This record gives sequence, structure tokens and C-alpha cells, in this order.
Amino acid sequence: MSRPGPLNAITDVPGITVGNAEDWDLITGTTVVLSEKPLVAAADIRGGAPGVRDVEALAPLASVQQAHAVCLSGGSAFGLDAAGGVMDFLRGNGVGVQVGAAQVPIVPSAIIFDLLIGPGPVWEHPPWWQLGRQAAGQAAQDFALGNAGAGLGATAGQIKGGLGTASAISKELIVGALAVANPVGSVTMPGSRHFWAWALEQNSEFGGLGPPEDLGDLSEMKLKGSSANTTLVVVATNASLSWSEAGRLAVMAQDGLARAIRPVHAPMDGDSVFVMATGEVELPDPMHCLTLLGMMAGDCTARAITRGVYEAKALAGVPAWHDL
Repeated sequence: MSRPGPLNAITDVPGITVGNAEDWDLITGTTVVLSEKPLVAAADIRGGAPGVRDVEALAPLASVQQAHAVCLSGGSAFGLDAAGGVMDFLRGNGVGVQVGAAQVPIVPSAIIFDLLIGPGPVWEHPPWWQLGRQAAGQAAQDFALGNAGAGLGATAGQIKGGLGTASAISKELIVGALAVANPVGSVTMPGSRHFWAWALEQNSEFGGLGPPEDLGDLSEMKLKGSSANTTLVVVATNASLSWSEAGRLAVMAQDGLARAIRPVHAPMDGDSVFVMATGEVELPDPMHCLTLLGMMAGDCTARAITRGVYEAKALAGVPAWHDL
């Protein structure tokens, strides 16, 4: 039986820190997950319209298959610039793959579409490179949730989305998830404040409402504009995983999106899951332990998504869950 870690955050995994940075004028931001050392990393992309960078560096035929950080950002395709700022910060701190005299940090990244919640693309200079650098420089164990980092401009169906996190510990194994909840689908049941993921809740982390009296009329679900959605997740674990095992963990973590959001993995979603494994704990029975880790990762993902919506506040005319 697993339990939440002391922080109930992805940073319960030793060596993992998170930094946020926001542009409140444009209502967008960036979130960076950093590691003390290069990690085995993998990604699983399920959305029909992803925006990603350097994910192919993690592919099975690639030479690197490791990451120094993962960058999640608003700004749609413009927000992919944020990874450059993270790379610059890491290079300045001596972090990266050594290629001759050069150091090249590997920073896989993904973006959400949040360009319509604020004033629109009216900037003189795109802010995301600087937001990436700023977020990396502020990485710590404790970090803000809800309207923070890449969750600042997020929406979830008809209400405000946001940045969430959760963790689980089973004996020596630790799993943590961080999510930017910006789905076209809803995290709540139709006509209700009850979350789809209510059964997974730990310690009233998203309101403690428990089960609904009924599911409501599922045909009455209202979707936001189909061009403005994506949920991004980073899962970290202290387990020692090969690339293929990390990839399988990412696949299993995707189940958490389906436990928390309805519908999910839609044609214009960019739903993406990254996995980072620190390698501190060897798996005595790899197949059994990987199955357990996958269950923990899926549940943590669902909880992180739901918690991101629960922690968000109303912004730019978009009501929050607390306003329902």
C-alpha cells in the first residue's frame, strides 16, 4: 500500500527540484523540473497535436537517452524557446553532455496553448526564453501550485486549470508526478463539483468531497475551444530503470490522464508524459516492481492533474473550481 510523501510533491524524489516563472501581463509561464545529475528519461506522446522539443533525443536509437531537466511552458510553439533559457542556465553551471570543449544540456520540453486567455500575442519580444532561465534559477523543493509557472494560463474545460503535483511511497520506491492541467475535457462530472478522480484522493488534497450522488447527464458535457488544450506531465522516480522500462512507465502513467479527465487524448490535444528515473533503488523483481511503479505513476498523475485544478484561482474571466 502506498502513501503520499512528506511534501506530496514530485520533489519527494531525492535530487528533484522544480522552478516556476510567470509573465502576468501575457498570463503565461514556464515550469522546469531539474535533477542533480543526468537521468534516464523517456516520453510518451498521446495527443493529436503535440508541441515538443528534443524528445527524439530520448528515442531508443538515439545516443543520449538522458535528460538534465524537463521544461514545460505556455506560449504554444513560441514557448518552446523556454528550453533555450533552461539550457543557458545549466551550461553556466557546468551541466551538460561534454562534446569536446562544449557542454550541451539536454532539456526535453513541451508546451500548452494559452495564447487566448490573456491579451493575445501582442508582445514586443517573446518572454519565454527568459522565463525558462528564470524558472531554472528558482528551482527548489517547495514550489507554488495552481496559477503558477506553466499553469498560469491553463484552463480545464470550462474552469481554470493549473499546476499540480502528488507523490506516493511504497517501501523504498518513490514516485512523484507534476502536471500542467490544460485539457479540452473536464476534470469534474457534469453539473457537479465532484472530480472524476475522487476515489484516488489522499488526505483531502483536492477538497475531500468523496463520491458523487450520481454521474449526471454525460451528454451535457461542454468542451472549450478544441484548439486550446493539452495536459503535460512529468513523472519522477528513485528507481533504477533502463530506457525501455522508463518508456513503459510513461505509457502506464498516461492512464492517469484518463482517470482524471473526460475526454482525453483528443485530436487537438498535445498530451505528453515524461519520465525521469534517478536510479537510486535497484528493482529486485523488475517486472513486478515496474508494474507497481506504473500503478503508482498513473494514480499520482491523476491526483496531480486534479490538484492543479483544485489549487487554481479565477483569472481573466475564467472561473475556478472554488467558484462552482
